[in-house]
Amino acid sequence: MKRTLKHSIAFIVFGTILCSCSITKHIPEGERLYTGAKIEIESDSIIKNEKELKTELETILRPEPNSKFLGMYLGLYYYYKNQKENPGFLNKWLFKQLGEKPVYQSNVEPFEVEAVLRNRLENKGFFYSSATSSFEEKEIEASINYKLNVTEPYKMERFEIDSMPSPLYEVVRQEADASPFQKNMRFDLSNMKLERQRIDTQLKQKGYYNLNPDFFIFEADTTQYDKKRFDLFLKLKSEVPKKATIPYQISTINIFSNYDLQDSTYVEPERFNNKNYIQDTLFIELKYLDEFITLNEGDLYSPDESKNTARRLSKIGAYKYVNIQYKEIDSLETDSLGLLEANIFLSPLTKRAVRAELQGVTKSNNYTGPHLALTYSNRNVFNGGETLNISTNVGYESQFASGDDAGNTSLELGLTTELIFPRVLFPVKINTDFFKYSIPKTKTSIGLNYLSRSELYTLLSANGQFGYSWNANKYITYAFNPISVSYTRLSNTTAEFDAILDENLFLQQSFDQQFISGMTFSFTYNEMVDANDPNQFYLNTTLDVAGNSISLLGQETTTGEPKEFLGLEYAQYAKADLDLRFHLNFGEDRAQTLATRLFAGFGLPYGNSDVIPYVKQYFSGGPYSVRAFKTRSLGPGTYDDDSDEDSDVTYFDQTGNIRLEANVEYRFPLFSFFKGAVFADAGNVWNSKTNSVFDGEDKFTSNFINELGMGAGFGLHIDVQGFVIRFDLAAPFHDPSLAEGQRWDFKYDEPVLNFAIGYSF
Repeated sequence: MKRTLKHSIAFIVFGTILCSCSITKHIPEGERLYTGAKIEIESDSIIKNEKELKTELETILRPEPNSKFLGMYLGLYYYYKNQKENPGFLNKWLFKQLGEKPVYQSNVEPFEVEAVLRNRLENKGFFYSSATSSFEEKEIEASINYKLNVTEPYKMERFEIDSMPSPLYEVVRQEADASPFQKNMRFDLSNMKLERQRIDTQLKQKGYYNLNPDFFIFEADTTQYDKKRFDLFLKLKSEVPKKATIPYQISTINIFSNYDLQDSTYVEPERFNNKNYIQDTLFIELKYLDEFITLNEGDLYSPDESKNTARRLSKIGAYKYVNIQYKEIDSLETDSLGLLEANIFLSPLTKRAVRAELQGVTKSNNYTGPHLALTYSNRNVFNGGETLNISTNVGYESQFASGDDAGNTSLELGLTTELIFPRVLFPVKINTDFFKYSIPKTKTSIGLNYLSRSELYTLLSANGQFGYSWNANKYITYAFNPISVSYTRLSNTTAEFDAILDENLFLQQSFDQQFISGMTFSFTYNEMVDANDPNQFYLNTTLDVAGNSISLLGQETTTGEPKEFLGLEYAQYAKADLDLRFHLNFGEDRAQTLATRLFAGFGLPYGNSDVIPYVKQYFSGGPYSVRAFKTRSLGPGTYDDDSDEDSDVTYFDQTGNIRLEANVEYRFPLFSFFKGAVFADAGNVWNSKTNSVFDGEDKFTSNFINELGMGAGFGLHIDVQGFVIRFDLAAPFHDPSLAEGQRWDFKYDEPVLNFAIGYSF
């Protein structure tokens, strides 16, 4: 049955390729398919950067020919198929995704293209150049050759600033000294446009509120020279308004810190730090709010400072909208200075909010059940922009399996309290001017968790963190937690579970060390915040170090046994993660994405620990990992969890201290909010020191490439303004748990369905 299905798929693919080449019969009589254009440049002089010039000229060639894939006109083929009376659903969908209208020889307007080419050459300084064209025709195809006779370009002799009113002339003169224009530079209109924009941007930072780059004009004078030389002058256009030629100063700053568009009741302003704060009720204390505003009365207008203030205010997390408006005070304008009134309107978010999240969970040990999470948020809880989040989660799972394990249950209860301060809490006052882009946030959290697994154990855990996070710029984020503490207590263990620990010393040690005290540091570079960037790169690296400070106070209560702190055995390890991602966005409106990811992680126990604590170990498989394998079911190494059907340890020990994963996924739109995906994943976990239970199957070696679990599949994603519900169906095609000669087998008849919230990478 499998062989028949594979042959059928191969036949369909071969038939599609064969048909895609048969487009000749659809080309109208007297027409030829346009296959593109070539440019040939001839010149009596040496053209500097001729390759770049040719590449730029090629970008304006029109029309663009039909695209090819492996020499085949697939898009054109599906266009012709869709012209049939009943093309069918599949052909309609393929046309929507790949189809292209045919481009014929008759669609080419060579004289218009020649004119555009000559114009572009003139813009580059090659005046009086000429362009001719000729078609190269075959039986059903035609291309065109454009021959350009390029003259010697005009080059600049000197660059000067023409007369302008003061004080504009002085600042433009100063900026001109930093101009990239130099003697012997080729005439280039695009460089002049860029220079106008550069000067305008620099002058805006110096207060020229009403200036516009279109107010400037470049003039080239060739009358002074016999050869192809010119003098370049930057001038101010006539009838430029006077207010565009003077800088503006901020005279008054009004902050509406609790602004309501529906309520315009007049409120007497409160003066604080040379600013007017207008609020009917206290929202955020002024001593806290004022730190986020970088505008000052008496400063010249600066769009950068305005954006900086808006960004810092929005990062507080208490405001829905931040709107900064400027109003000219015409009555106080002079010949050399104008005055502005800055109005900052701050619209608060709803103070209290509740968020609910429901998930269905299935694991490799056949535990399945619902998980419910509720989060209550109180924004601006202490009138300082603080955010209080209280989260509780309830999870219930039941084991659906044959044999004695059927009916086992798992109950999980959790409570986490997080308090976020939009400022630095530190014993010594830190100058926030150092954090120009955004003020760091101080985050504290305390969590409690209860897990009861019937027939096995009860696990109580508590954790606490104190740290800081901040944005260095648009792309870079740091997170530093100098205090990170967790404590776990294993109790109510059954004889069955005690037997598991007795048989597996590796696993026993990972549960023994109940106390973890350390620090974490994370660096993130994220270009995915820029939705318009077709090439998005993401890098996250995290360092987790535990036990070093506590080791100074640790005591050895029993000779040869790990040290203890306050009667608790503590863990000591270092762990580092590296997460690299790259997204290539293309197609119409960049709606299609080729997403790739590479993850590497390594944990090293040392000092007081022989094994990394179980909660800090890596696992592989699941909706955010290798999707062809269930959660925690992959690895470690070549271990086969089905080799001992009577074993109960698989849920606990399919982890490791080394993890490698790679993913690639093609995402494309279907209709409305629905998107499709085709993907392939690879990965596994290993141990740097083997666990005797695995007989060496779990150890990381130089043969790790052949021990990767690999799978492929397709998915349906519901994407509503960034909120994604994901259904992925995947099947393994390389299973490292099998014997070496049996690992390569695409088990498409044994797929794994993954349900998740959000993209996996």
